[in-house]
Amino acid sequence: SECRWDGLFLLNCSFTRIATIAENISQIAVTADFSYNNIKTFLCSDGRNEEWMLKHLNLSNNLISELTLTTCTNLRNLETLNLSDNAIHTLTLDMGKIYRTVDHLLPALKVLSVERNNLNTVPRGLGLLQSLQTVHMSSNAIQQIESKDFQNCSQLKDIDLRNNKIIKIHPDAFRHLNKLQVVVDLRENALTIPLPQIIISLNFFQLEVYLSKNAY
Repeated sequence: SECRWDGLFLLNCSFTRIATIAENISQIAVTADFSYNNIKTFLCSDGRNEEWMLKHLNLSNNLISELTLTTCTNLRNLETLNLSDNAIHTLTLDMGKIYRTVDHLLPALKVLSVERNNLNTVPRGLGLLQSLQTVHMSSNAIQQIESKDFQNCSQLKDIDLRNNKIIKIHPDAFRHLNKLQVVVDLRENALTIPLPQIIISLNFFQLEVYLSKNAY
């Protein structure tokens, strides 16, 4: 009842102290803001089949610790998802055989923000987000970047990994990201040696790579 709905596109439920998202929220909202609340669980479909019109969803500054995005079959229009400032230690994107029943996971998603959470690895299955262009994962506890962490992220342009605990990056971690042309931010990590093999594999004529405040 404390949420504010403009009757057209915007649903604003920020600072309303809600712990759950009501089942009867409008499916026609384009932007929904649930930030600064006490939400612990978010279920995309919640057992319903109605497709939401949402393009922008803000769930930042809540109490979410685990989140599964494989059930978000009703958010096919979602372009930005803000999960920053929660307590997320598990973000599930890849459910293996279960996923094969879905055409694409969040097919319109361009920006994913998971800053200031408790991730210790890059979420598996980012390549399932076929339109993903920007991913913000700064201020987590990620320790290394594996060769397949960004596999099939063909549209990815901007990666922010600043202020993690990264000590190792596989030489091929960014090799096939042909659209990567904005920035790779690796500042404030625990890297002990420079990364020439990684830099060479990137299109560094169009790319900014930040490596300051590491251990080397």
